[in-house]
Amino acid sequence: MSECNLTLLTDLYELTMMQGYFKEKDANETVIFDAFYRNNPNGNGYSICAGLEQFIDYINNLHFDEKDIEYLRSVGLFEEDFLEYLNHFKFSGDIYAIPEGTVIFPREPLVKVIAPIMEAQLIETALLNIINHQSLIATKAARVVYSAQGDGVMEFGLRRAQGPDAGVYGARAAMIGGCVATSNVLAGQMFDIPVRGTHAHSWIMSFPDELSAFRAYAKMYPTSCILLVDTYDTLKSGVPNAIRVFKEMREAGIKLTSYGIRLDSGDLAYLSKKAKKMLDKEGFTDATISASNDLDELLINSLKIQGATINSWGVGTNLITSKDCPAFGGVYKLAAIMDKKSGKFIPKIKLSENAEKITNPGNKCIKRIYSRETGKIIADLICLEGEIVDERNSLLLFDPIETWKKTHLAPNTYSVRDLMVPIFKNGKCVYESPSVMDIREYCQKELDTLWEESRRLVNPHQVYVDLSNQLWHTKNQLLDSYHYKD
Repeated sequence: MSECNLTLLTDLYELTMMQGYFKEKDANETVIFDAFYRNNPNGNGYSICAGLEQFIDYINNLHFDEKDIEYLRSVGLFEEDFLEYLNHFKFSGDIYAIPEGTVIFPREPLVKVIAPIMEAQLIETALLNIINHQSLIATKAARVVYSAQGDGVMEFGLRRAQGPDAGVYGARAAMIGGCVATSNVLAGQMFDIPVRGTHAHSWIMSFPDELSAFRAYAKMYPTSCILLVDTYDTLKSGVPNAIRVFKEMREAGIKLTSYGIRLDSGDLAYLSKKAKKMLDKEGFTDATISASNDLDELLINSLKIQGATINSWGVGTNLITSKDCPAFGGVYKLAAIMDKKSGKFIPKIKLSENAEKITNPGNKCIKRIYSRETGKIIADLICLEGEIVDERNSLLLFDPIETWKKTHLAPNTYSVRDLMVPIFKNGKCVYESPSVMDIREYCQKELDTLWEESRRLVNPHQVYVDLSNQLWHTKNQLLDSYHYKD
């Protein structure tokens, strides 16, 4: 991808706070910020992490050029010594993150930033903008793909996306979530992902008749001939004319490898079943029956239950916008400040009258606990950095709120995996992003580690995210220390 300077893609208060830390020379301490989210979108039982590659690109190109400095000077809020500092600004911290395509759950850090607070504060807005959007679309795509039960799902949403970036990076995220292709040609070029498409109703309407339009299209694209059959009358005109063209192709000795019809309106269950009978009768039993028209995971699931014979799905608006849940809700919170004398991190906690908004303090890591018997996820355990979970020992998991809910794991019945990996060390990128198609393959393996109960579309089982005993006690000690008496 080409370099892109998104340094001013930030909220103004990040910069005004930066100037405040700059003026207070002792305030620019090394800190830890965690980016996490509180609830799964779409009523889902999990989410898919996405957007790390673009975030890496953002950090690599993070600098204030002359135009940026001039603009900030014109705002009238920033003093010359601070602007001079920005002129030489470079990110110098460490970043850890969960790799793209990983199954994730609420309250666990997706990205951990360790840096001087001025640097850590600046990157908050762009980090959340990038990770929130792409994780949302990847999660929605995974739901849609799951509902299709093995059929191919194509992302067709560019024209309905909220702007070019949302269309391009949304297509990337949809591929990570399991789509087989996108209609977005720019995304195809940028990320080396498959692109597909058929033709519009206007193609049919621009010819004297439907049959002529089908013949012309088949002549140009004999190895990828999906014909849109609902321009005039699906069952009386569209499907019969498509069958006639397929017969002509077969008689001409053309090997029909990728061919079929697309339905874009009407009762898709009824029309697909009727069309399937008509195609089968003429020997076209392997023809693709593709459908579009405001599809989402619930409608696809319903069509499957009704016995629709559709085996390829083009999903646009509801996928690229995640229409039923258009925001991911990730947040970025201070978790620790380094003590200058000892060099150790002092845990910090944010309190709230809403229990779910109370943060988990300290320098943390995430350990995923799997069943050795099934390979499925048992729980995620948020620990303090340096804690060891030894598979040879027994392990007690407990709910951090309803602590009487406990699970005891016997030795050698579970396995442990550290989720976060180093991305930047001392401002240098130490991580190489895999290709989108490799991330997609990894994501499918990740989804296989979920129990089916956690993948169902409605009222899924929620995977437990627990705190280690040490972190739980640290959190409660901080809560007690902030208990004020009247």
